[in-house]
Amino acid sequence: MLNPTSETWRLFLHVVAASVWVGGQIVLAGIVPVVRTGNRELLSLVARQFARLSWPAFLVATLTGIWSIAEINVGDLSTEYQVVLFVKLFCAGLSATAAVVHSLGNSKVAKGVGGAMTLLFGLAAMFLGELLQTGV
Repeated sequence: MLNPTSETWRLFLHVVAASVWVGGQIVLAGIVPVVRTGNRELLSLVARQFARLSWPAFLVATLTGIWSIAEINVGDLSTEYQVVLFVKLFCAGLSATAAVVHSLGNSKVAKGVGGAMTLLFGLAAMFLGELLQTGV
């Protein structure tokens, strides 16, 4: 019988949290145009509710990411692995930064570019995480 380890749970939580952060944005990208045509207040309510789910997910992804890094000796890994890890972390940080710009922005440009960059950098971080899991 297969027994889950702490590594299994850590990776599972990390992937679920990243999926909520990134996948939720993909779902919202499909929903927002429809919601926007109706009650303007509804769009604001949907955005606030998504933030209530997505920011805790981002926190879980961050904490499980730190936990994962703590479990390995980065210095013993290849330079290629270290570079990909750094770029992944940078993309995750840029995704969060863009989300803040999107959330606090008052212009259509800030909302649009912030939202697009949040998703783009989130997808990049997820892809690079998969690359790291497969051993670069």
